[in-house]
Amino acid sequence: MELLDNFKSLFLSVWDRGIFGVDIFQILIGIGIFLIFLIFRGIISKVVIKRLENIAKKTTNKLDDAFVQAMKGPARFLPIVLGFFIASYYMSFSEDGRAVVDTINRTLITIFIFWVIHQIIEPISYILSGLDKVLTRELIGWIVKSLKILIFILGLAAVLELWGIKIGPIIAGLGLFGIAVALGAQDLFKNLISGILVLVEKRFKIGDWILVEGIIEGIVEKIGFRSTVIRKFDKSIAIIPNFQFAENAVVNVSETSNWLISWIITLQYDTTIDQLKTIRNEIENYINKSEDYNTSIGVAVRVDKFSDSSIDMYVRCFTKTDSWNEWLSVKERLAIEIKQIVEKNKASFAFPSQSIYIEKK
Repeated sequence: MELLDNFKSLFLSVWDRGIFGVDIFQILIGIGIFLIFLIFRGIISKVVIKRLENIAKKTTNKLDDAFVQAMKGPARFLPIVLGFFIASYYMSFSEDGRAVVDTINRTLITIFIFWVIHQIIEPISYILSGLDKVLTRELIGWIVKSLKILIFILGLAAVLELWGIKIGPIIAGLGLFGIAVALGAQDLFKNLISGILVLVEKRFKIGDWILVEGIIEGIVEKIGFRSTVIRKFDKSIAIIPNFQFAENAVVNVSETSNWLISWIITLQYDTTIDQLKTIRNEIENYINKSEDYNTSIGVAVRVDKFSDSSIDMYVRCFTKTDSWNEWLSVKERLAIEIKQIVEKNKASFAFPSQSIYIEKK
């Protein structure tokens, strides 16, 4: 009997003292409250968020869809913050324990606030997209990413401050470390600055066909902080450092409105003056009368020079089309017409040749 009494007193003592000065009954009640909020979290995930998603899909505005998607995480985290707060304040902690619990509550609330700010930045990008005349879509993407990183760093600093970790010495140490890294990462910063200049100056955007002479030609797929991804016409991927676009001339082929045709037609030296003039005039008349060419930019058909084995006639004009495939068709029609004009006037095209004279002794 005495043994049972000793066990009973020991059990009641443990029950009353509990953990960190909180009796077991209060702990069980606190766990129950927290579980209720976890169930509430599940209801928010499966019912409330789903309902908001369905409502947002019915509208033509993408802003509300982006906002609902962005708030999914914070909405699921809020019941955890509230559940822990209510459960902890129901329990009676010691003075030191209460200080720790208060710090945990402040930490959870701080995380929630900065998470909301971090997620709201994404929907704001849809508002900034209306400034496409000032900011490119890629530059807006960079700004959004930079803001997200900044919010994350500020949130982390706020949480560390709550736990008594001073960020001043850490920042000073990182500053010295950053100087050392910067000295060894000059190419990285050069590419970063070049990428920003590409976006600010709107040299090209995703989907553009660009040409960098001697470097790359293809379609822009991604503009990153350090490099740009180009898909070549053989479908291979090339990753080009951004400084190449700052140090070399970039031709944005997609912005071409009038494709150039620039040819040298070589005629034999036995072509007469009348034949040259007639061929020149007929080619020029064909270009001026055709609907394929933009004659306001300028048409040039002239005898250019006397080469080693030919009389060269220069043909220069611009097409109206901005389509590369149509430009090829226009070039083909012009080439056929020029051949017909030359043959009709009984002239011939020249080819490289040499005449050898043997002196008789």
